[in-house]
Amino acid sequence: MITRHAVLAAVCLLLPALAHAGSATVYVGTYTDTASRGIYRFTLDLETGAASAPVLAGTTTNPSFLALHPNGRFLYAVGEIESFDGKKSGVVSAFAIDRKTGDLALLNQQPSEGAGPCHLVVDGTGKNVLVANYGGGNVAVLPIAADGRLARASSVQAHEGRGPNPGRQEKPHAHGIYLDASGRFAFSPDLGADRVFVYRFDAAKGTLEPHSTAAPPPGSGPRHLAFDPSGRHAYVINELLSTITAFAYDPARGALEPLQTVPTLPAGWSGANTTAEVAVSPDGHFVYGSNRGEDSLALFRVLKDGRLEIAGHVPAGGKAPRHFALDASGRWLLAAHQDSDTIAVFRVDPASGKPVRVGGTIAVARPVCVLLVPAAR
Repeated sequence: MITRHAVLAAVCLLLPALAHAGSATVYVGTYTDTASRGIYRFTLDLETGAASAPVLAGTTTNPSFLALHPNGRFLYAVGEIESFDGKKSGVVSAFAIDRKTGDLALLNQQPSEGAGPCHLVVDGTGKNVLVANYGGGNVAVLPIAADGRLARASSVQAHEGRGPNPGRQEKPHAHGIYLDASGRFAFSPDLGADRVFVYRFDAAKGTLEPHSTAAPPPGSGPRHLAFDPSGRHAYVINELLSTITAFAYDPARGALEPLQTVPTLPAGWSGANTTAEVAVSPDGHFVYGSNRGEDSLALFRVLKDGRLEIAGHVPAGGKAPRHFALDASGRWLLAAHQDSDTIAVFRVDPASGKPVRVGGTIAVARPVCVLLVPAAR
């Protein structure tokens, strides 16, 4: 069964129900400015961590994030470009998944309503794609038809504000879009505006309405967000200051309240670094964050009140771990390294939460994110 949280996680690197028991098909989103031609796939053995050689699943430009429909039949990808269909906008592409081969057939494309879309999610009803446009500094909703095709945007919301970092926060840069477990509220961390925008979301109407905002410390550059399994805490990774901010979340009010901000880097590190992804273990006991520059996965224990306690750092297995994700069991973690053209597989120790490398690396040109959906049982 694919849970709502698994659907929210379905972006960039996906493990959908396409393979026999004990294995999964992995889709990899990439940048296509070098050797990559689009979205790749390979088979992962969920007992050993062994992987088959990647093959091209679907040709498209800069599919840097992917999302799986709840019915498992369709896959959606951002096209992280600056112009499409004669306007300053990126694109969102809809694909049908061949259940026998795992290959992708393009259904249609629609403008993302802003330049440089970098993140998207399918709501739990399967009726809408929500997309964040980094260059456009806005978020949009694109309705999904019964055949999986996308309609033009039904709602667009522009962000406002800037942060104290003039080089990176000169204007809004929406970097993610997420839904809570109820599907009533949407959250968009904005690196440029230096806050998380909260919206009321109506899946039936395909609309977003401004609700509130929440902010980490000034200059943080919030990038991505992850809820814990209880839905009572959220963790925002901050790209510019290499930190994670823990928030208490009130699902009735759709309100985030900051609890704590912790560094993702080891003590004494003095080199250049930016963070990328954040994830919570399925049991809610651990939080992970990726460091690009120091090139590690930071591991935190979750305390009873939702605050974090550092539990160590593990080498990410490559350069610039742009994204990583845990599978639904919490046994496996895959990390994609944008600058070394590789993906590493880790087995996670359930007691300590520590990821341990398994085997060699998987070669995929310019992988830019990782996200997992468990295979059907």
